[in-house]
This record gives sequence, C-alpha cells and structure tokens, in this order.
Amino acid sequence: MTAVRPIRAVQNGVGQNRAVQDSSGQNGTGQNRPGQDGNARVGEDGKVPAPVPPPIKAGAAPGVARPVPVPLRPVSEAAEVRAITRGTVQASMEVLAGIRPVHQLARRLDPRCLAALQHRAALIRREINRTGNPALARLHRNSAVRSVRVCEVADGVYEASAVVVDDARARAVAVRLERSKQIWRVVELVIG
Repeated sequence: MTAVRPIRAVQNGVGQNRAVQDSSGQNGTGQNRPGQDGNARVGEDGKVPAPVPPPIKAGAAPGVARPVPVPLRPVSEAAEVRAITRGTVQASMEVLAGIRPVHQLARRLDPRCLAALQHRAALIRREINRTGNPALARLHRNSAVRSVRVCEVADGVYEASAVVVDDARARAVAVRLERSKQIWRVVELVIG
C-alpha cells in the first residue's frame, strides 16, 4: 500500500479554497512541483519570470562568464547633503544629551565646530551637576530630527536647516557644509 500525501486547503483572498503543496516537493498526487521537473513556473499574472543568474563563487576559474555588476545609481548632491545633515544633527543632539562621545563627530565637523559643541556639552553637564535640576537633565533627551531643508549657495557649499524635537521643546539647527577632498565637512553648526 502506498502512502498518501495530504493536500491542505487554505483560504485565499476571495474566499475560495485552493490546494497547497506539502513540504516534500510534491503536490499530493505524486507529481513534482512546477519548476522542479524542467517546466517553467508561471506567476499569478500568467507570465514566466526572467531566469535568475547563479551566484558568483569566489575564486571562479578564469574564462568563465561572469554576470556584469549592476552600476550604482547616482545620488543627487542635495539628497546626500540632506542625509549627512540629518545624521550630524541627530548625533550633535546626542552629544548634548550626554549619550554620545563628541569625538565620534570629529570626522564630520571641522575643529572649531567640534570644540564649540564640546564646550556647550560641558557647560550643560556642569550646570546639571551644580544645580541638580531635573528639567536640565531632560533638556536634550529623546531628540528626533523632524525635517531637514537644504539649499546650495555655491558650488560645493550647502546650507541646511533642521527642526529637532525633544522632550522639553522644539528647536532649530542651522548647518553649513562644504565639500573638501570629496567629503562633506560641517563648517558651521548653530543649535537654537
């Protein structure tokens, strides 16, 4: 006597039952699933999808045809500056809250901006320790950058503004970025 493989019924989106293949690779009738016996799989739209190339193995033999890598799509300068501004402003607020060390921004900020941010964070910490005011401790906690606007003022120079909301209030941040040696550096950072 041969074993019978069950066909499970499930509800599809329109309320009709349809057969589902079990995990053994067969559909309950002893036949292989489509695609395993050389037949092409057909999608729900009735079209056969394009074949997927096999993965490239490291150290493949020379002369073997390799798939051409897909080129990266170019990102607009404004979108790149917007993303850098968002990350830098968020990190700066975390420095002021005391949950991020200031040296993590050394690569993005110029030395004068870094020193000013470090000085402001030290003043906040000193005032919290001196007064013990719990409102000061919540001053920059849970900051989130809500929006960022960028404007190109010259070739390789952008100015951006950001709105940051924390537990106590909303504040504005102004940033000036300049491209130097193919990287963007923040040369002005003003936190309101």
